[in-house]
Amino acid sequence: MFLLRRLANHLVLVAAAASLGYLLAAAALDPRAGFEDRAPRPPDAVIDARLSALNLNDRVPLADRYVTWADGVLHGDFGRTWDGVPVNGELWRRLGVSLRLVAPGAVLGGVLGVALGAYAAARRGRAADRLISLGSLLLLATPVFVLAVLLQIAASGANDAMGVRVFVWVGESTPEVSGVGALTDRARHLLLPSVTIMLAQLALYCRYQRGLMLDVLNAAFVRTARAKGLPRRRALLRHGLRTALIPLTTYFSYASGLLLLGAVFTEKIYGRHGLGEWLVDSVTRGDVNAVAAVDCVAACTVLLAGLTADALNLVLDPRIRTGAPVPGFAS
Repeated sequence: MFLLRRLANHLVLVAAAASLGYLLAAAALDPRAGFEDRAPRPPDAVIDARLSALNLNDRVPLADRYVTWADGVLHGDFGRTWDGVPVNGELWRRLGVSLRLVAPGAVLGGVLGVALGAYAAARRGRAADRLISLGSLLLLATPVFVLAVLLQIAASGANDAMGVRVFVWVGESTPEVSGVGALTDRARHLLLPSVTIMLAQLALYCRYQRGLMLDVLNAAFVRTARAKGLPRRRALLRHGLRTALIPLTTYFSYASGLLLLGAVFTEKIYGRHGLGEWLVDSVTRGDVNAVAAVDCVAACTVLLAGLTADALNLVLDPRIRTGAPVPGFAS
């Protein structure tokens, strides 16, 4: 019932976010500007007919355009792009590219960041804590596009030193490679982009988890567990880390949508034509339907991440399952 209530709340928020995204895009973007640079410029009647066919005509009332768009979305149709291409096909293709690029690095970065953050908090003030804190701060201070370029320079130097092209990174695969070697070739192309995203995510989760862990190191329920005879390491893992993970799940739900769209720099640098690149290009040319479709995907991503966070909270926090407050997990 808890998850069903949360799902209902999230669905309302997704509908509101998708609608607001379309209304803002339709009100702010100018699809008509794409015809101004053509020589010769088409007549106004031709432009109006073309834009009306795509539901992009700014001379049609915004409410009417929204109703047409919403009806199409409810039937699984996001309309057509400014070029007349169905949005659905391009959306799923771009989404697949972005997921293949983002998912491995995001998962590894999150897991390693949580582990390093908890370890640094348990070693507070020691050399390991200072080293991990310094490394995470340096990564946070380095923009992702700078980090990507530095990794490419290092990989290029490694290729020259070994005399073999071990590291490749432009595109998803080499067109000439097929068969069994295609999988290995895809993994080689994925290595550097995944490391770029992993390092950026690792730094964020490490700093966040370290701060959360420090808040519970001396909590009453951790001290109670130690007093009952649990070793310090087991008490921290079983009670301290479990408690500190609860607010981290909320951060995860908000960060996931931004990660999917914020990978535009990584996509550009590594030659991946994903969702972030498509969003930037669509905003530039005033492609309202494409921008609204990307906004819907981002809203649904946050919905799924929020449900995942709620499920994790249900597992980690007994207060949700029992409906009554408890003093701590040690009890």
